[in-house]
Amino acid sequence: MFIEVLQAKIHNVRLTQTELNYTGSITIDENLIDAAGMIANQKVLIVNNNNGERFETYIIKGERGTGIIGLNGAAARKGQVGDELIIMTFVQMTPEEAKVHQPNNLFPDRNNQVI
Repeated sequence: MFIEVLQAKIHNVRLTQTELNYTGSITIDENLIDAAGMIANQKVLIVNNNNGERFETYIIKGERGTGIIGLNGAAARKGQVGDELIIMTFVQMTPEEAKVHQPNNLFPDRNNQVI
């Protein structure tokens, strides 16, 4: 049996752009992707702390060092520039593995830069 547990979390990043006329996804600064241990095209759960929205999409690499966090396509309707987001990935593992698993929690600064 496998259970799903938190793999990684980027906590309280700020939404920097929305692009409605784009194939759906979230664009994330490549520095943040790497520091959190996430990968491009990976499914993510996003929580918007400002409006309570929770939704799933996938990661697109953003330009390294820019701090970009962008909601694209239909997801662009789920937030406004300046909103605080939590971005999470999950992994499946056995309960025994889950008992010792430690998720990678990343807490960037107010400009979405790795501290």
